[in-house]
Amino acid sequence: MSRKLAAAAFGAVALLGATAAHAAEELTVYTAFEADDLARYKAAFEAANPGITINWVRDSTGVVTAKLLAEKDNPQADVVWGLAATSLLLMKSEGMLEAYKPAGADRLDKRFIDSSNPPTWAGFDAWVASVCVNTVEARKLGLPMPTSWADLTKPEYRGHVSMPNPASSGTGFLDVSSWLQMMGEEKGWAYMDALHQNITAYTHSGSKPCKDAARGEVAMGVSFAYRGAQSINDGAPIAIVVPKEGVGWDMEAAAIVKGTDHEEAAKKLMDFSVSEGAMKEYNVGYAVLGIPGIAKPVPNYPENISKSMINNDFEWAATNRDRILAEWQRRYDGKSEPKS
Repeated sequence: MSRKLAAAAFGAVALLGATAAHAAEELTVYTAFEADDLARYKAAFEAANPGITINWVRDSTGVVTAKLLAEKDNPQADVVWGLAATSLLLMKSEGMLEAYKPAGADRLDKRFIDSSNPPTWAGFDAWVASVCVNTVEARKLGLPMPTSWADLTKPEYRGHVSMPNPASSGTGFLDVSSWLQMMGEEKGWAYMDALHQNITAYTHSGSKPCKDAARGEVAMGVSFAYRGAQSINDGAPIAIVVPKEGVGWDMEAAAIVKGTDHEEAAKKLMDFSVSEGAMKEYNVGYAVLGIPGIAKPVPNYPENISKSMINNDFEWAATNRDRILAEWQRRYDGKSEPKS
């Protein structure tokens, strides 16, 4: 081979190598983030980490959790970003998470990070249970505004309430587990027996009851405050009720899936997930953040809702999840919407 040809061949190989070096590293990220937040979160992370691309796999909390558990022996995800802490605690108990303390994690409220050292997951915002009431429909039907969870069992609300199925939805599970914690198991199940009489349908999405209420398809939807605020901001005649007994909550959290081939890129995503820049993105819709003192008010989000958040025992909820869901499905699954 002539020197010119050799030089050209070497140059071509070098060019291919340079192109490969600059090709974006891809992360498969499983999430239950609200669908309308995905593009914004992806853009913010990729702008801060050029050379890494996120490929989302998105579904409701229960579906994502079941998918991750089914893939335990052959993981397909690199990172989980935006899944309930109770789900990640379940994965931790199965040995599915890679321990890593993200940069800046010391700024987090202690409730928002795994207690292990090093931690296996970190949280960054909280979503909080509430009831979305369509004020126009309620007035038309002569329904009084509820102020408590107990109110939702009154006969006048029969057929006018929807809530999420806890097997599919993290919001549904935090409702059920919080009622059992607040009331005790015997009274908690008795409460859900009474509530069941008034339920028109159990949805497979935590936001759907509020979206249905916003459209006037149901008068009241047990959902979460973020979705209620978004519905009001979109012009829907929604009032957000924070029941006076207290409200359940869970946090959106992130973790590295053990066995990922992209560990360094996964660590960068973990670092970003608890960064102040990411907190500003979460704060567009969520008023309770993992880093205290930086949240700005969210339009139409209930003020001081953090004072109503119960002392949620996440370890108990995760440990008892399968038992709770089996009992719930035995009692109430007949009113669940068909799965799409």
